[in-house]
Amino acid sequence: MAYPEGLLSENEQVIVHSHPHFKMLIWPVFWLLVTVGAGIWLYTLADGVTAGWGQIATIAIGVVALVLICWLFLAPLIRWRTTHFIVTTDRLITREGVIKRVGIDIPMSRINSVQFEHGLVDRMFGCGTLVIESASHEPLRFDDIPHVERVHTVIYREVNDNPYDDFPGEDRARGRG
Repeated sequence: MAYPEGLLSENEQVIVHSHPHFKMLIWPVFWLLVTVGAGIWLYTLADGVTAGWGQIATIAIGVVALVLICWLFLAPLIRWRTTHFIVTTDRLITREGVIKRVGIDIPMSRINSVQFEHGLVDRMFGCGTLVIESASHEPLRFDDIPHVERVHTVIYREVNDNPYDDFPGEDRARGRG
């Protein structure tokens, strides 16, 4: 899903647009499978109970399973789907949340340094943490960025290799091919 063109500045182009790495969905999928399996097992046990209590037990099992699926699976899935990490020709953008939207925009000219970190597990999954130092007080950390080394390089190039930095009135996207 591309970042909405209407929210970009004139001549601004999206270079990278991603969601956090899918590894953040491993535990929610695990809990989904456990909840469905436990619900089916408990349903088969409740099926042998006398008619009146069996229906109450079945409804209770269904309600508890539905609440657990919403809390342990659907909420993290929606959180993952609504989290965006975008690098454009002019800025770095993050957006997250459904009910409460939180966003950060950092102009490329304000970024002082770009670092990445990834341990063994992150390297196996092909993701990592991106650390951006800007004019703010503390570095910003973005966890579970897919292809973190490639994103690091793209941001570094946008910050340091921009030939139009010396000409503030120039169109930044015009020189790109």
